[in-house]
Amino acid sequence: MSHQSDLIAKDILAYLKQHEQKELLRFITCGSVDDGKSTLIGRLLFDSKMLYEDQLAQLETESKVHGTTGGGFDPALVTDGLKAEREQGITIDVAYRYFSTAKRKFIIADTPGHEQYTRNMATGASTADLAIILIDARYGVLTQTKRHSFIVSLLGIRHVVVAINKMDLVGYSQERFDEICKDYRDFVSRLDLPDLHFIPIVALHGENLVDPSTNMPWYKGTTLMNFLETVYIGSDRNLEDFRLPVQYVNRPNLDYRGFCGTVASGIIRKGDQIMVLPSKRTSKVKRIVTQDGDLEEAFSSQSITLLFEDEVDCSRGDMIVRPGNVPKMSNGFDATIVWMSAEAMVPGKTYLFKHTTQTVTGQIDSLKYRVDVNTLHRTPAPDLQLNEIGRCSVTLSQQLYFDAYRRNRFTGSFIIIDRINNTTVGAGMISDRDSAKAATAAWESTDSQVSDKQEQLSSVTDSERAARFGQKPATVLFTGLTGTGKTTIARAVERALFDEGRAVSVLDGEQMRKGVNIDLGYTVEERSENLRRSAHVAKLFNDNGLICLAAFVAPNQSVRERVAEVIGKDRFLTIHCTADESIRKARDTKAAGRMEPAVDSNKALYEIPEDPDMILNTGDLSVAESVSAVLELLKARGFVR
Repeated sequence: MSHQSDLIAKDILAYLKQHEQKELLRFITCGSVDDGKSTLIGRLLFDSKMLYEDQLAQLETESKVHGTTGGGFDPALVTDGLKAEREQGITIDVAYRYFSTAKRKFIIADTPGHEQYTRNMATGASTADLAIILIDARYGVLTQTKRHSFIVSLLGIRHVVVAINKMDLVGYSQERFDEICKDYRDFVSRLDLPDLHFIPIVALHGENLVDPSTNMPWYKGTTLMNFLETVYIGSDRNLEDFRLPVQYVNRPNLDYRGFCGTVASGIIRKGDQIMVLPSKRTSKVKRIVTQDGDLEEAFSSQSITLLFEDEVDCSRGDMIVRPGNVPKMSNGFDATIVWMSAEAMVPGKTYLFKHTTQTVTGQIDSLKYRVDVNTLHRTPAPDLQLNEIGRCSVTLSQQLYFDAYRRNRFTGSFIIIDRINNTTVGAGMISDRDSAKAATAAWESTDSQVSDKQEQLSSVTDSERAARFGQKPATVLFTGLTGTGKTTIARAVERALFDEGRAVSVLDGEQMRKGVNIDLGYTVEERSENLRRSAHVAKLFNDNGLICLAAFVAPNQSVRERVAEVIGKDRFLTIHCTADESIRKARDTKAAGRMEPAVDSNKALYEIPEDPDMILNTGDLSVAESVSAVLELLKARGFVR
């Protein structure tokens, strides 16, 4: 629905051209039940003359039957179109309305206020640039007001108008207005709402909506419509990071191969260098094709087709980016999830995850905490129920290309789909912290937890175990570059000790990655986490009297020192395995996880142990000689008799 203009009669083409070039503002109305959201939208459309005469006639008739104004014109019926909504006088589903003024085009999402329809509110807010949060002046800030404010902040809506409605029912009191403003500011001080405004209104009578109210002369601010027309949203778009998820490959003939999609963010120009993920093949943009012809440049939210100068393999689900500005690529991340299904979220269950144009299988590994949206407190929970929000760790069957939601709402969001009935059960926003970084931080949390909690004592004492096994427990870390024979020697030492009647076990880094640490890769952070988890397994072996032979690359000196602290320095030995490069390369049959020696301080590669208990040059020593040296070390230190 468009505004009235003299150009319509004089030059319809000029009018359409003017209308096409207007900026679009998407906004939502939210708040508690009966705060007046639907009434606000209806009155806004009525006062700005955006309703047709036949609509007005129908609304006047229906107001006598379903209205809540005693038979008078009820603006809420403009958006409350469902029969159940009119019968109950509430909003259930998200109602979208379109209108425009001389300055802007608008899409309004009227969202439900009831707690049981929170998922519908989150759906309406997911694409909004601005939120209007209504508060009933009689009741002030309610629980549902806080809930919707939290979701608005969570979904990254930067511009928020708090419309304090029904001021006529509190005598147009400035004191009441100021009191509500203070209460609301106190609550949202913990939220991320950078652009916050307050407007006192009477939605039913249209006061301070389109025209200023004569009943509130103390309010010197703008009207709601004027604010909607002038709020600056140009800086909200991400024009830095070019992202084009490929939706379709257009191949009408042999001479044309175009890659179609909607620009998620950034700007692309003809002749720009591009990269296709995941193949990382590069080329240059030959043409930017749209329905209206070729363009010299395209930007966020435009639907385009790109043609490249070179033949590059690219298909649906791939992403086109700039070579010097790529998103994160991983099969794991942390995310905040809004659960939208009556069936509870089950950690470990396989779901479908739809992200941009990719759909992959995966699971929610763990629920780190659930957020109480009324108090913003974080509480531990086993699952998420309908409309609940929580922070989760997600692992997928293949890599995604994503940004943090705060930086890019399109590449930082996803939906969760039930594989059986194909219904959407959740929506997620990827956090700034990835799983690898979160795992690294576990060194701190785990140590503090161990120190704070008294371990359960066994009925078998350490001295009894030592007498039975004829040994003292110890962990021997065989560390070194790939191909130095760490695992081979550890297995041979295990055989020798077992033949002597010792209780011994090998803990191998690669074997750990096939089970307990299957979610970890080979970055520095993930190697650290692999060793941290394994250190606690080794400690359990030692606590039960066993000798643990641990074969790990363990490249970082500081991490090795942390392992010694976890296990106990009095029962921890480090053996550095080394060999010439030619020998290592001949032995190395694994490409995954290969590391090189650190040649300068700027490279986070393998750091040679500063003061190892033994150095084994496996290029000069045979396996038998290496085993004898390790056994002598264990006897000299008193771990075996």
